[in-house]
Amino acid sequence: MSISDYFLPVVVFVVIVYALIKKVDIYDSFIRGAKEGLHLGASVFPCLVAMIFGVNILLGSGFITTLFSVVKPFFSSLGIPVEVMPMAIIRPISGNASFLLMTDLIKNYGADSLIGNLAACMQGATDTTIYVLSLYFGSIGIKKIRYALAAGLFADLITIVMSIILMVFIFG
Repeated sequence: MSISDYFLPVVVFVVIVYALIKKVDIYDSFIRGAKEGLHLGASVFPCLVAMIFGVNILLGSGFITTLFSVVKPFFSSLGIPVEVMPMAIIRPISGNASFLLMTDLIKNYGADSLIGNLAACMQGATDTTIYVLSLYFGSIGIKKIRYALAAGLFADLITIVMSIILMVFIFG
């Protein structure tokens, strides 16, 4: 057994002891938290379904494949592997879809290849901006997301560009 096997039980024990010291009704607090969690799950579910539906339409349409077949000569002339570009587009929308694309790239090109390293760097450096905005902002009713969306997508663009520059410089 390792220390990680004891971590969760120790945390639960510490919380229970702290609650007893503060004279908090542990059972009622747990039930209240469970009810709030169910309510939150119910409010987030429609946003999550809409997001999954949109990602599936985008991936299934073939739009991304067509787009990158057109711009491949430009990226190739700069020494940028076009194979990672679909992942760069999908990453701000869906973390799971981009993870699957990264896994596929690593499987096909190898973990130590430029493409594998670039995909891993992009996966770790960027965030799922559109997913976060639609799910979390949508679940609490925030409608004016213009500046948050612009800032998030700009940050994603910068991290993608820096990933390309660093990985092409280091491994290219």
